[in-house]
Amino acid sequence: MSQHPRKTQRAHQSTPIWRGAAALGLIGALVGCAGQAAPATSPENGTENDTQSTAAKNTADITAEKVLQVSEVHPETGMTLLEGPTFGPDGGLFVVDVTAPPGDPKVHKIDVEEGTAEGIYTDDTGVYTSAQFSPQDGRLYLTDFLGGKVTSITAEGTDPQTFFAGNVEGTPMKLDDLAFDEDGHLFLSDTTGHDGPAEEAQGRIVRIDKDTAETTVLAKDLPAPNGISFTEDFKGLWVSQYSDNRIDYLGLNEDRTGVANSHPGVHFSGGKSQIDSNAVDADGNIYQAVHGQPSIFVYSPEGRHIGTVSVPADDAEGLSSATNVAIKPGTTEAYLTVSGADGGFVYSFEALGTGIRQSNGG
Repeated sequence: MSQHPRKTQRAHQSTPIWRGAAALGLIGALVGCAGQAAPATSPENGTENDTQSTAAKNTADITAEKVLQVSEVHPETGMTLLEGPTFGPDGGLFVVDVTAPPGDPKVHKIDVEEGTAEGIYTDDTGVYTSAQFSPQDGRLYLTDFLGGKVTSITAEGTDPQTFFAGNVEGTPMKLDDLAFDEDGHLFLSDTTGHDGPAEEAQGRIVRIDKDTAETTVLAKDLPAPNGISFTEDFKGLWVSQYSDNRIDYLGLNEDRTGVANSHPGVHFSGGKSQIDSNAVDADGNIYQAVHGQPSIFVYSPEGRHIGTVSVPADDAEGLSSATNVAIKPGTTEAYLTVSGADGGFVYSFEALGTGIRQSNGG
């Protein structure tokens, strides 16, 4: 399998964005890097024991197949972490490398049929944790965790533009994941507080208007929200709460400018591992990625555990996280980003439902 070509020269290692070990520590806390993959554990969904037992018998165990290695551990940061897989208009799969230093590709475009990858974008300051194409302008939007801003680029990796930057209600954001509604408005997880005590919940879900970039806080005082995906009918959001290992359902009002109701929808018992990004297929199933083990757990809209996607056992030792998943629209071809001491990889598997916008990026 081929590896990405270097498209740009390395910048000086003294670039301020990394701020030495302190900045890396922030990223390490965000992604929950444990170094070693934790053993797979049985997720719980909070239903009665007999229901759990029945669901377990009907759970699909899926082994993903390696497509290619995209990145190696970066000497400058001591890590590589692939995230935000999303399919572009020409069928290419785009991923970001959260810990790539200046000069190394921060956005890669992958040809899944050929098993090749090309670095298409880098800059001096961005620490990008998710990617998704806007339905409004067709540009690729990137969330910058350390910069607290949203940047967009073309599908060719050119013309970077800052869509949003600044505080929200007087507080900086630690932007993690992104979801677009049908009209192109942005919904983002602010994972502020991820590196503090769980009881000091400070995270938020923020809506940004597609035209004015005006912000609205939809929910606050959350335990480090990470993954965010619309339900298959765009009536609500599934939000992965990193510090509480649960997936909340946020039902939205008619124009999606406020939360009408909310409740915990799925509880995940992951041991040392924690939930990360998520995706939703056409049947409403939730694909929950995990830090601490290279696995994806699949839940029905009712919260039943219906499938577990894992890398082959021989690969698992050097892979500590499965951060996110994308299902190619109109198909059941699914791809997950997996990273660890062995590098950053893309694996493929057959999804339980068809890919839609909600299964594609964020």
